[in-house]
Amino acid sequence: MKLTKEQLEEFEKEGYLFFPSLFSKEEINRVRDAVADLYAEDRPEIFREKDGVTPRTGFASHTYSEMFARLGRHPRMVTPVEQILGEDVYMHQYKVNGKKAFDGDVWQWHQDFGTWHRDDGMPEPRAMNIAVFLDEVNEFNGPLYIIPESHREGVVEAGHDLSTTSYPLWTLDNNKVKELVDQGGIVAPKGPPGSMLVFHGCLVHGSPPNMTPWDRVIVYLSLCAVSNHITKFNRPEYIAHRDFTPVQKLSDDCLLNDDVSGLPWPTEKTAS
Repeated sequence: MKLTKEQLEEFEKEGYLFFPSLFSKEEINRVRDAVADLYAEDRPEIFREKDGVTPRTGFASHTYSEMFARLGRHPRMVTPVEQILGEDVYMHQYKVNGKKAFDGDVWQWHQDFGTWHRDDGMPEPRAMNIAVFLDEVNEFNGPLYIIPESHREGVVEAGHDLSTTSYPLWTLDNNKVKELVDQGGIVAPKGPPGSMLVFHGCLVHGSPPNMTPWDRVIVYLSLCAVSNHITKFNRPEYIAHRDFTPVQKLSDDCLLNDDVSGLPWPTEKTAS
């Protein structure tokens, strides 16, 4: 999947691109069927909400789930990032974020590159997120809020919030968020399962709690240019990966073709 010149210009200006219904219902159903087994795992990669029960995030699922390994090597997800960054990419982080019905908690306003830079020693903002909706995302069930053009600010000052949710985050103060919103507004990409979002590592974003009876699960790949790999190993490897091997893409039908295997994920360490 190649981005057009117009799409590349839009990404540079706004900091994100949105593709409704990029994956078929059949493809997404195959992936969604793997979510329950993933969240049932009793392992450190599965973070839960403050109640200790409700799943919040499944980290590094590409290393132990066949279906999520396939998705993490899907060309529709990887190729646009390679095109924007102009080189091979490795998997810096892989998350299955589940904002469960009634119990899904807030994600505060933050920049992902701010965390990658401060905690992981990622040199430059040559990394970004690409996300796929596994459920319908609507205005009620905790959609992702993004502030267009906020990536142009570079790394914004942030404080380390260790108390609001079960997952620590470098968050922006309210005055800075208001300043950025006054300039760029807020958008919340919404769409059916199979929609895909690409956004810059410095784009400011967050999401509200889910008070509805509808789950909202989104898969996030954080892909980084191989030449820009992290230099600090402060966080667990399942959160900030230390395998800088370029992602080896599978065929476009990899979610439906059971002759295609996503595992084993490459394990060779190309840098340290």
